[in-house]
Order: sequence, then C-alpha cells, then structure tokens
Amino acid sequence: MSQPLYPPPASPASASASREAVTALVLGILGVVCCPFTAPVAWYLGQNELRAIRDGRALAAGEGMAMAGKILGMIGTALLGLVLILGLLWALFFGGMAALQGLTNR
Repeated sequence: MSQPLYPPPASPASASASREAVTALVLGILGVVCCPFTAPVAWYLGQNELRAIRDGRALAAGEGMAMAGKILGMIGTALLGLVLILGLLWALFFGGMAALQGLTNR
C-alpha cells in the first residue's frame, strides 16, 4: 500500500470565548463570593456580550460564560441591594435608638 499524497485534514480549531464573556464570568463569581460591588459590572458585561453574540458581532463560543456571568451578576446585585438595605435599616434603627437614649438620659 502506498502513502497518501496529501496529509489528513486538520481538525478545525475550537473557537474560544471572548474576553468580555470571561470577564463577566469572573466578575460574577467575585460578586457572589467576596466583592459584591463587581456584580453589577458582571451583569452589564454579560448582557452586552449576549447582545453582541445575538447580533453576530461576537463568537457564539462565549455564550455560556456570558450567560453565567449575567446570572451571577444578577444574583450578586440582589445580594448587594439586600446588604445595603439591611445596613441602612440597622444604622437607622440603632442610630435612632442611640439618639433616643441620649435624649432620655439628660
């Protein structure tokens, strides 16, 4: 048997996710785990990347990462809002209680 004249075709290179999709995912994870101020940024970047994929301006390979970043950004933003509201209520309640106690001890 003779050797083939042409080399076998190379497998197509797998498309990698865009930088924005990876950034959205990383910021989403950070927003949920330790730094909630990055969560709204992850939500924004994930939404923009999904829009770019839908419009054909970005590769579809990053769709999963962009969606995960967007969802984690939404969760992190909700947690951030909850923490801010609870902190505000705590400050108002205990600050108000301290002010009332200061008035009664005169």
